[in-house]
Amino acid sequence: MRYCLVALTNAERQARYRERRKAGEFPLRYRRPADRRSRPQQWNDAVQTFLALQEQYRREWRDALPESLAGSATAELLEQVCDLDLSVLEAVELPRGFGRDG
Repeated sequence: MRYCLVALTNAERQARYRERRKAGEFPLRYRRPADRRSRPQQWNDAVQTFLALQEQYRREWRDALPESLAGSATAELLEQVCDLDLSVLEAVELPRGFGRDG
């Protein structure tokens, strides 16, 4: 049996769609929920995430690093991450915008 690959017409596509709907087949559509937070709230949440990650790197990685890796590139990078001053990000006060800065 040979199949001919020809594009369906709009009427054929619609007929197939109606058949699938009658048979109870409904398309699954996944949508990401809309983020209803304001931009300043998104900023604050991101800063808190950075601070939490930095603390995890400090406690769980750098402090638990074996002596054999003390002078390695990994240890140096962990030191750089832990030495970052993220309090500057906390101090940022973003404008509210659209005349609400008042």
